[in-house]
Amino acid sequence: MATPAQWIEGARPRTLPAAVAPVLAGTGVAAFDHGESWWKAGLALLVSLLLQVGVNYANDYSDGIRGTDDDRVGPLRLVGSKLATPKAVRAAAFAAFGLAAVVGLVLAATTAWWLVAVGALSILAAWFYTGGKKPYGYLGLGEVMVFVFFGLVAVLGTYYVQVEDLSWAAVWAAVGIGALACALLVANNLRDIPSDSQVGKRTLAVALGEVHTRRLYAILVAIAAVALVRVGISTSWWALLGLVAAPALVRALQIVGSRAVGPALVPVLQLTGLGELVYGLGLFVGLLLGR
Repeated sequence: MATPAQWIEGARPRTLPAAVAPVLAGTGVAAFDHGESWWKAGLALLVSLLLQVGVNYANDYSDGIRGTDDDRVGPLRLVGSKLATPKAVRAAAFAAFGLAAVVGLVLAATTAWWLVAVGALSILAAWFYTGGKKPYGYLGLGEVMVFVFFGLVAVLGTYYVQVEDLSWAAVWAAVGIGALACALLVANNLRDIPSDSQVGKRTLAVALGEVHTRRLYAILVAIAAVALVRVGISTSWWALLGLVAAPALVRALQIVGSRAVGPALVPVLQLTGLGELVYGLGLFVGLLLGR
């Protein structure tokens, strides 16, 4: 039986910045527009965190029963390492998704009921990333869905539940956060190209190959920088406080460009996650100061 510490490690807490950053960015733009609602922002953060934990457990379960985690470099896998039964890990995933749904219903009831459909699609996307007979994560579509749900939906959803409207600044913030969320997945899949190729998991990194995947990572970081400038043009140049993420992201780019492989790419995941969090935090603080 897995210990509580192993269950926490299995939830992959290092991925949680990808859940926090969108809420910070969306709330920052909402605050600049004087439409912030702190309790709704808090609920949006809770939904985002629960979905991230849910997708992590769901991936652990689905990859574990397929055997794709039997020889994997990276964080602890509960099923792959046989520390927990597939049934227990699946139950943990469903519990996280269920709690996210309950909190999401509160937001929908106080904002707009069509948000229930958005929440349902988010949960389905989280499960079928590696779940089901034809998981889209095995078809090279993971980055697209991460951009949509951990970028556009997460940032614009956070903004909308507070302001009940949309703005170009929020859209650009969503593009920037989505690009960094994609970069995080690209780095993960770059590291796993050898093992994924062996088990038939055709991620975008496997399809593109190592050289083009490294270029894609650099392009995504550049898109995030351009999007931040666009937010500054639409709101206040204080938004450029998001550039405090530059040292972490530049270091990650250096490692990716050095042709590092396997465990040597693990720091890229840490740096990209930190960079996304600081990007969102800088944007949030900057727009509070600039409003």
